[in-house]
Amino acid sequence: MTRKSKAPDFEKSLAELQALVERLESGELSLEDSLGAFEQGVALTRDCQQALSQAEQKVQLLLERNGEPLVQPFEGEAQ
Repeated sequence: MTRKSKAPDFEKSLAELQALVERLESGELSLEDSLGAFEQGVALTRDCQQALSQAEQKVQLLLERNGEPLVQPFEGEAQ
């Protein structure tokens, strides 16, 4: 199975975002570099949100039965 090239790669985006956060937290970046890293982080966050949204939509489609949502409690959920 091949992946669609337009779909964001969640794991890759998340790893890049974590690396950016570490660089920002180090305090060694100039203001200009910090702003650039922040801007890149915002874009990566949006990519991650899009990937999660697509995954959620796919799960919802997989859980539908005869066009009706099939709601099942999560096994770890407290009653």
